[in-house]
Order: sequence, then C-alpha cells, then structure tokens
Amino acid sequence: MTDIELADAIESVRDQLVDAATRATGKPVAFEVGDIEMEFTIELRKEVKGGAKVKAWVVEAGADASRTRGETHRVCFTLKPRNAATNGPWLVGNDEPGDTSGFGD
Repeated sequence: MTDIELADAIESVRDQLVDAATRATGKPVAFEVGDIEMEFTIELRKEVKGGAKVKAWVVEAGADASRTRGETHRVCFTLKPRNAATNGPWLVGNDEPGDTSGFGD
C-alpha cells in the first residue's frame, strides 16, 4: 500500500484544476469552478522522526477494515477555489470572448 498524505491529496486536486485551466487556453468556452466537496477516510498517525507530529494519511477505499496501525476517521469538507491574483472565482478557460458562430454547422 502506498501512503498518501491528506495535504498531497488536496494538492493533487489543485494541480488538476491548474492543468484543466492550462488545457482550456484558446478554447471559446470557460467554466467557473464551483465548490469542491471532498471526502476521505483517513488514519491519524504520530510521526516520531523529525519531532512528534500528527499527520493525516488517506486510506485506500475498502482498506479500512484491514487496517491495524491505527483508527480510521472519515473527514468531509468543501473547498471554494478562488483566483489567487484577483480573489475572484476560479475560471477554467481563457480571457478571450467566446464565439458561437461555429455551433450547429
């Protein structure tokens, strides 16, 4: 099993949003990203090396019944993505105005 930190799972979602925005460059349609609801089964573990810190690790789906190292917990939260430069909503698309003249041809 590969352990994934909760922070890494959230970072992956952020990276995928940036990738989607990059792929949309030059496309005539943009989408506003709404709230992102996330739910994970996590295991809290105390890491003793490098200081005693508690970290949340994402547990693979269906694996929580066989876990023996710690208790699992379910966490749910909603992220509201914002454009860091403008503090406005995050758009997946480009800044050019759309053109529907080619639709329906």
